[in-house]
Amino acid sequence: MSQRVSIITPTFNSAQFISETILSVQNQTYPDWEMLIVDDASTDETVTIVKTFAEQDNRIRLYELDRNSGAGVARNQALEKATGRYIAFLDADDLWKPEKLEKQLAFLAQNKLPFTFSFYDCIDENGVPLQKRIKAPVRLRYRQLFFCNFIGNLTGLYDTDYFGKIPIASFRKRQDWIVWLTILKQIKTAQPVPESLAFYRIRKDSISASKGSLLKHNYRIYRDFHRKSSVVAFFCMIGFLFTQLLIKPRFIAKL
Repeated sequence: MSQRVSIITPTFNSAQFISETILSVQNQTYPDWEMLIVDDASTDETVTIVKTFAEQDNRIRLYELDRNSGAGVARNQALEKATGRYIAFLDADDLWKPEKLEKQLAFLAQNKLPFTFSFYDCIDENGVPLQKRIKAPVRLRYRQLFFCNFIGNLTGLYDTDYFGKIPIASFRKRQDWIVWLTILKQIKTAQPVPESLAFYRIRKDSISASKGSLLKHNYRIYRDFHRKSSVVAFFCMIGFLFTQLLIKPRFIAKL
């Protein structure tokens, strides 16, 4: 049975970072992967850069959207094309450490799990370490995830033999959180590889940098995905804020 990992990467005007991101995949100690890059109508040199890599490495495949449609559409197109047993996500500005896939797959096998994730470190826009590591509960429960997305998008890995391919929701943001909630609703708890296996790039222009925007998108998840009433969603947001202020900081370590 194939143990291939399908890596899903949407791009949009990612020329500044995409080469380093691809190289971090090519440097994996686990070789059986395919990288499905879907470009969301970039206007910079992203497509040219990716084509150069794809011409030299047939594990890298590029698809282009005719018009800018959002990361969710790009991810779903990649998901449709994926041939691997395992699905992983890596955004166009983030990086993996060389043993990321090898260690996660070994962890899944040893513990007979269909899903795992890991801790990750933060870097700035120029790749400079911010001396901050984001951890997670070593036995993450659905209720904990309901109030806080402890799982970094760049770290999750799931088995399609168990879950099938999980479609990406059409939300503008927090799409990964919905995938993880869908998974934990089935398996109840999840275990991370308890070490940092990736680098998350914090950019000044990222949506996640805006706290107000984050709150708006989270409220929509409670309303539209969980289908809570406006009153219940409001109280869910109080729980979310409580978790962000008092619980999540316990899982942020200075290096």
